[in-house]
Amino acid sequence: MLPGIQLFNLTGRVALVTGGSKGLGLAMAAGLASAGADVVLVSRHGDEAGAAAADIAKQFGRRAIGLAADVTNPAQVEAVVAAAKRELSRLDILVNSAGINIRGPIGELTPEQFQQVMTVNVTGTWLACRAALPHLRESGHGRIINLASALGLVGLANRTPYTSSKGAVVQMTRALALELAPQSIMVNAICPGPFLTEMNLPIANTEEGQKFIVGATALKRWAKLEEIQGIAIYLASPAASYTTGGIFAVDGGWSAQ
Repeated sequence: MLPGIQLFNLTGRVALVTGGSKGLGLAMAAGLASAGADVVLVSRHGDEAGAAAADIAKQFGRRAIGLAADVTNPAQVEAVVAAAKRELSRLDILVNSAGINIRGPIGELTPEQFQQVMTVNVTGTWLACRAALPHLRESGHGRIINLASALGLVGLANRTPYTSSKGAVVQMTRALALELAPQSIMVNAICPGPFLTEMNLPIANTEEGQKFIVGATALKRWAKLEEIQGIAIYLASPAASYTTGGIFAVDGGWSAQ
């Protein structure tokens, strides 16, 4: 018999999630823990990461730890990956969810703001991939899941820093998938649409925000945080052993238009 649902079992795997203390990062970490994985949550704020990890451990009975690191700092990224391996003995899955968004017309944004978004969203992702690679290779079950965005696939006015960064993450994912395929490390990206995260709360209840969501998505609503969990579990699991270089839109039909 074919294994079926057992292919989604993550028992014995360890996942490190950047931006894991809140929003989509926390939702994905909880989803992986629910499938049996132990998790390491990374945030700039160690207290928040620790509290979120304690909640996951209590809810799912998995080992979960919170660590502090700035993903734009190479030394801190290397240190937090090493600490994760030291504390939990292995590292199988990397989820790059740390990210920021600065909105505004190009003429009203500074070069420093543009560079800030690129550094967190692109350089931070690259640094985490680079630091985790030796451990993912060693595990024999290497998985990298990058958080891009529907705005890495379609355009939107007044979002030049964010769209540029997420388009770069899409292309980084494809290139790294080709590079790491001989090592049996799967690299894929999720492109979320409009989720009700802390990042989107400032526009969620505005008239402009509501009109935009209804017009942009086929499902005509904001996404709920749990709606990111299924694709994350799949991409982290043995079920995705023949899936690499994929760009998966979870956007309510936004990019289909």
